[in-house]
Amino acid sequence: MSSAKETDDLVEQMKATKAKWDAEDNAAGGGDETDALLSQAIAMAIDQGKGWASGEREKYLETLLDDDYIPPLFATSKEELANSGLADAFSTLHNEGETPGKNMLGFRQKGNESIALGRKNVAKNMSYYRDAVNHYYEAYHWACRIVPKDEDFVPTPEELLAAEDDPYFTEKELDNLKSIICANCAMAHMWLKNWGFVRDESNKAITHDPNNIKAWYRLAKAHQMLQAWEDAGNAIDSGLALEKDNTDLLKLQKLTEEKVRRARLHRQQRERARAERTSKIKEVWKYCKDENIALGRLPLVATVKDDEDEDGGDAIEHRWHHHYPHTGMLPRRRQEDGWAWPTLFVYPSHRQSDFIEQFGEDELIVIRMAQMFPEDESYNGGADTDIVWDFNNEFRCSNLAVYFEVHCSDGDKDTHTKQVIHPDSVERLVDQASAMRFYEASRALKGDEGPEMATVARCMERKHLHQQRKAWIDKHGSLWAKPDPCPVVQVHPGATLAQVLRHKNLVVPNFLLTFILFPNNHPAHAEFLKDHKCIGIVEPVGES
Repeated sequence: MSSAKETDDLVEQMKATKAKWDAEDNAAGGGDETDALLSQAIAMAIDQGKGWASGEREKYLETLLDDDYIPPLFATSKEELANSGLADAFSTLHNEGETPGKNMLGFRQKGNESIALGRKNVAKNMSYYRDAVNHYYEAYHWACRIVPKDEDFVPTPEELLAAEDDPYFTEKELDNLKSIICANCAMAHMWLKNWGFVRDESNKAITHDPNNIKAWYRLAKAHQMLQAWEDAGNAIDSGLALEKDNTDLLKLQKLTEEKVRRARLHRQQRERARAERTSKIKEVWKYCKDENIALGRLPLVATVKDDEDEDGGDAIEHRWHHHYPHTGMLPRRRQEDGWAWPTLFVYPSHRQSDFIEQFGEDELIVIRMAQMFPEDESYNGGADTDIVWDFNNEFRCSNLAVYFEVHCSDGDKDTHTKQVIHPDSVERLVDQASAMRFYEASRALKGDEGPEMATVARCMERKHLHQQRKAWIDKHGSLWAKPDPCPVVQVHPGATLAQVLRHKNLVVPNFLLTFILFPNNHPAHAEFLKDHKCIGIVEPVGES
């Protein structure tokens, strides 16, 4: 490693050598030309501080030993060249003597020539169009490096003479050229049937020049081939607004007219349905807040990536929605008898369940149970129940214990502190906005908003799940450190649904009220109470 003293000694030695050569040249009456050049190089090195300064050589060697460092000469991608810090220097070296304006015009011309050759080629060789795409990309790259002149710019005579090698452009002229380059690139992609790139390049062309009629047509054509009918209709309308008699756009309009109309109608229906859902969510949230009814949510996805489980993401999602159902239904106001809730009765001992779409708040739970599980006298003289899976005739109204799970503790009511919960647990909805986002995501995942929105909703839910997992791991070390089974509250069948909803320990997940029922003497009932501590009972009004 070079030290500061060694560097100083080297500089002094260079100075002494230079002085010696200069003295010899003067004595010889002119000296050797090579010695003179070497003398000048040494002088320049000394003046500009060439050679390693203190610490520079060590720093450079450390850089070379860094696994992430790739010397620019060996860079194989733009990213690696950019990380070397010498991208601009190498670009300048590669195009030494050229100017951005001249390079832009040159590559644009090469692109035009490739397009022309492709059209003339009888064998329909697509390589001409691929070459054209690459040339247009290069032209656009150089166009972005040009610094435009002011609109009132007046060139000097010298600038006029140099314009062939160093052309200048105003911002408007430059935007027009960029638009033409992108539109031509879109045309080359059309020959290659790269419709996604046609769309992207046409959009860039329109961004630079909204009056580029060719770009509007190519954008409309791309949307047509991608079956984005409403976007195709919008592009056609925008193009015809500029040139109402454009033959290509009129033909495309006639060809896509019916599909565009249906797409727009379908969008209007979705927007109307979304507005109605928003109104309902607001009404439900206001009612629950006024009546002190707590709402919660479960994750709508089970994985943060498709290949997280060996069975594949789709299989996991299917099982997830089976175990944690979300019906998509909301509580609704009934004119005759107040509010009614979607309700699920679950029977873990027999792996069965019943869903009630509208369970009125003023109804007694025992009335519903009596309808589903009548007493023995209603069946064959008191012998068997009429439930096919009830082999031991245990599901009678008077023989069933009813519970609901306590998902959130009293401490979770503090909306100012974000609670860390296990991803499998219920998360309390703290405000109207979170309730609306959750419900809209659930509807999007069910396909109400189309496949694109379903993908967006899935990504957002996976991000939410990832954040929950990370927070839990940061606090507890592992996802395997699961919380204890949640406690339960027993429900007296004589209570009304309204009493249950307003109980201090109840949080309704996914807008779906869930009751768990067991036959009193069934072994599964005893096992359930071993794992889930019963912390209270909902008594009928008037009883102690």
